[in-house]
Amino acid sequence: MTRLQKAFDAIDKANAADPHLDPEGRPEALLYGQRMTAEQQALYPDASEPLRVACRGQHVERWKLPRDAYPMDRAGYLAWRTEQGRRHAARIAGIMREAGYGDEDIAAAEKMLTKQGIKRDGEVQALEDVACFTFIRWYMGPFAEGRDPDELQRIVEKTARKMSAMARARALEAFAIPEPFAAAFRA
Repeated sequence: MTRLQKAFDAIDKANAADPHLDPEGRPEALLYGQRMTAEQQALYPDASEPLRVACRGQHVERWKLPRDAYPMDRAGYLAWRTEQGRRHAARIAGIMREAGYGDEDIAAAEKMLTKQGIKRDGEVQALEDVACFTFIRWYMGPFAEGRDPDELQRIVEKTARKMSAMARARALEAFAIPEPFAAAFRA
C-alpha cells in the first residue's frame, strides 16, 4: 500500500466517526473528504501528494469543534475557522507522519490547511479552488435556501474572489450559474 493510500485510509477512518449523517446515512465528514478528492482530481489531476492529502483531510474531524463553541458573530466565525485550520493541519501532520511522509511534505500540507499564501502559493490556492468547487457543486444549493438575495450575492462574490482565474473560468463552464451571480466569476 502506498503512503498516499495509507493517509487516505486514516483520514477516511477518522471521518467515518462523524456522528452527523447525510440523508442516506453516510458520515458527512467522510463524504466531504471524498468529494474534495473528486474535485481535486478533476481540477488538478497532476497534484502533488501533499495537496492530495490536504484536499482529502481539509475538514478531518471537523465536528469535534462545533461552530457554536464560538460566538455566533463574524469575529467568532473567523476565530473558529482559524482554530479549525490549525486543528486540521495538526491532525493531518500526524496522519502523514504515520503514513511515512517526511517533514517537507508535512509542512507543505500544513501550510495549505492553514491557508498561508492564498493567491501567492500555487498549492495553497489549488486547495482553495478545490474547496470552492466542492462548495458550489454539493453545498451551495442547500446553503442558499431561504437566504436573502443580497446576502447570497455577497457570499457568491466572496467565493469567486477566493478562486484563481482558471477556477473561475472552469466554474462558468461546469455550472449553470445564473446572472447576476455569474458576473462574479467573470471579474
